[in-house]
Amino acid sequence: MERKILHCDLNNFYASVECLYRPDLTGVPVAVGGDAERRHGIVLAKNMPAKACGVKTGETLWQARQKCAGLVVLPPDFEKYERFSRMAQDIYAAYADRIQPFGIDECWLDVTGIRREAFDIGDEIRRRIKEELGITISVGVSFNKVFAKLGSDMKKPDAVTVISKSNFREVVWPLPIGELLYAGSATVRGLHAMGITTVGLLAASDEAVIAKRFGKVGLMLRRYARGQDDETVEVEGYRREPKSIGNSVTTPKDLICREDVRLIATLMAEKVAARLRKADMRAGGVCISIRDADLRWEEYYGRLETATACSGELIETAMALFDAEWDFGARPAIRAFGVRAVHLLREAESIQLDMEGREQREMRIAGLEERIDGLRERYGKDAVCRAVMLTRPDLVRTGRRLENPLPAPRKAQ
Repeated sequence: MERKILHCDLNNFYASVECLYRPDLTGVPVAVGGDAERRHGIVLAKNMPAKACGVKTGETLWQARQKCAGLVVLPPDFEKYERFSRMAQDIYAAYADRIQPFGIDECWLDVTGIRREAFDIGDEIRRRIKEELGITISVGVSFNKVFAKLGSDMKKPDAVTVISKSNFREVVWPLPIGELLYAGSATVRGLHAMGITTVGLLAASDEAVIAKRFGKVGLMLRRYARGQDDETVEVEGYRREPKSIGNSVTTPKDLICREDVRLIATLMAEKVAARLRKADMRAGGVCISIRDADLRWEEYYGRLETATACSGELIETAMALFDAEWDFGARPAIRAFGVRAVHLLREAESIQLDMEGREQREMRIAGLEERIDGLRERYGKDAVCRAVMLTRPDLVRTGRRLENPLPAPRKAQ
């Protein structure tokens, strides 16, 4: 069976996350880097307008400012980037159980076992990252890891590129040799001195000559150039206890009232609760994320009195946070809304001595919701849903409809 490997690369990651929280910087050249006030440090990331000015990752801030006089430099917030990286990996985990991070913003996924076209999987991931996280991703699709990474580098931002066994000679071989993964500058200079400047020329080179001049590294690069990378997607880096489990959505239309928000909060909380139960975990807190019509991104946190994996508790806590922080009379409409379970505990760790019967209620409700999970898994996600979900097809696409929808409310006489 031919392997199906994806490489997912979050575009301009640090800068993209920062701009979510600063919609006033839309279209403005932005770099994330060292101390802007003291004017030292290097560029860790830049957005597309800064890239258009010639700003490069790794150069000093003073060099970047020489190229781009209006450059806005923001300090890095690594905790924030880790959180978005985990949320992206949560999305990847819906499609693959073999996930290998390559830095904070890149991952390989092995989707060989999924009976879907690899391009369709990659495109769905691309769409979900954009809708749920508000940032973009480039996805490379190929039969090995090296070509998948090359694919993700070819079209940026927000794109999917396929490199197949039938097209890699046309797509990959004309590329500069330095584009190959692990082709270091010294090796590239040595290959150039031999007249080998493209991937195709390396693929056609004499194996003995390459071995004598560059040793194992040269032979490895030659195999890569010929499409002979059989390295597996390793999972050690991803197998860690999740710090949060969340779902978010960009709605088909802006949310303009509390009832709209509660509907979406219910939908998101049900998904989060199901994932908690599947992982045998409970939430000790809830976070809601809101992206408004002005593209401003905000988050609000709250603790739970008792750790839970039940959707009802998550819904009520999410709405309590919303009610405390948001007033539609003074705030804009909402474009995207998310619910995230935080302060996670293993179910066995969360059970406490309870004189008020809360634990028994938790177990009873969780058991009922687990049975609903089973029905949805067997018959489809829309097999069981709350009736209110069927009343708003403009906001919630369930795949079902009411045969006798509720009548419109009468106007006051």
